[in-house]
Amino acid sequence: MSTRVIPLVDLSKFVQGNETERAAFVEKLGKAFHEIGFVGVINHGIPKSLIEEFYNTSKSFFGLPVDVKRNYEVPGLAGQRGYTSFGKEHAKQSEVADLKEFFQIGQTVLDGDQIKSQYPDNVMVKEEPRFGESGNELYAAFEKAGGALLKAIAIYLDLGEDYFDSKIHNGNSILRAIHYPPISKEPDSAIRAEQHEDINLITLLVGASAGGLQLLNMENEWLDIQPEDDEIVINVGDMLQRLTNNYLKSTTHRVVNPPREMWHLPRLSIPFFLHPRSSMDLTCLEKCVTTETPLAYEPITAGEYLDERLREIGLKK
Repeated sequence: MSTRVIPLVDLSKFVQGNETERAAFVEKLGKAFHEIGFVGVINHGIPKSLIEEFYNTSKSFFGLPVDVKRNYEVPGLAGQRGYTSFGKEHAKQSEVADLKEFFQIGQTVLDGDQIKSQYPDNVMVKEEPRFGESGNELYAAFEKAGGALLKAIAIYLDLGEDYFDSKIHNGNSILRAIHYPPISKEPDSAIRAEQHEDINLITLLVGASAGGLQLLNMENEWLDIQPEDDEIVINVGDMLQRLTNNYLKSTTHRVVNPPREMWHLPRLSIPFFLHPRSSMDLTCLEKCVTTETPLAYEPITAGEYLDERLREIGLKK
């Protein structure tokens, strides 16, 4: 009997499949995003060796002394590049900081696009040069897989396969390495990451080094998400939910503390938050606004929405 909480799809069936396989993939992915907001993906094209190298170099970075790590914390960037120290971010409905520290890598513009002026340079760590280098390579692999998934979603929404292409080209996506240190004392009413929804279009998450990820289902039950080897977990973000007037679900999720006997174990997680260009119009699609589902959101751009949400979670003042 299967204990899977989220459906599993094979991205190669969309990227390399025939017309029937592609159509089946689109339907299964769209149904999962509409009903659950989460899906597991295999054959995603992200090299296992690259994931493992970024994991290992991330561990090396987070193992550095705190005063060394803080050299890579950039004031005024709201954590969008480089290091963010322990206890600075919280869920929008919580005043208690999450039990984590993290490092963020952003877009590298290589084609002369003038949008380059909007993005700060990535922060390179001299003590662990391959941390940033492998991060940039992993970023590109995540972008490619995420772009294919959005093509499938565009087909599902009857928008035309290329609908998102120009909107995510050189988009404001973020690769984040999150370190949840061992828990050394009774937590101060905090868990590793309080319940929240993601800001972006979709999030791609490679399997974490320890469990704890849970989603909140329609029956208000917390369910454990336990990806298999070589599976990545994808979830809908608030931007995609907003664009579709709540048709695709940005599902609440969290990272809970492990049982007390496992408090000594750290947790490392690597999500890729796929964002569009800041100019993308997130006005609800007309086809998603009906008598039964009236307009739920006012027009806003992706950049305006991101700015609003960064203030809510404490990264921007």
